[in-house]
Amino acid sequence: MALQYQLKEGNYHLYDLSTPASKVTGERKLRLMTDTVALAFDASSGLLHEHGSPTRIHSWASGARRRLRAAGALDSANDIVVVSGPLPVDEINKCLQINGYCRSMFRRLSSLPHGKMVTSRYTTQ
Repeated sequence: MALQYQLKEGNYHLYDLSTPASKVTGERKLRLMTDTVALAFDASSGLLHEHGSPTRIHSWASGARRRLRAAGALDSANDIVVVSGPLPVDEINKCLQINGYCRSMFRRLSSLPHGKMVTSRYTTQ
C-alpha cells in the first residue's frame, strides 16, 4: 500500500495511492482526514511504527511501551517517540517513504516550518 498525505483546506488527507483514482472525482481512496498528524517511531533508528491521528497514535505508543516494559525491554520502550502537530506534509511523506527518515526529521524538528503554512509547493486543488 502506497500512502501519501496531502494538505487540503487546513486538514491532512491520507490517500491510498495503490487504489485507482475515482472516475467521478479523480481522487484516490481517502484513508484519513485529521487536523494534525502524529508519528510514532524509534528515536535511535528512525524506524516508523505508526502514523495517523494523534489520539490513536498516542494510545498505540502507550500500549506498546507498557508491553515492552512488562517484557523487560526498558530500552526499547524508552526509545519510542511520538511527534504530533502541524508538521510539513513533505516531511511526513518522507517518513512514510524512507526507512529511518523520522530520526533525521526529529533532529531538525525545532527548525521545521509550521506544517499548515500554505506555499505554492504544498497547495493542491
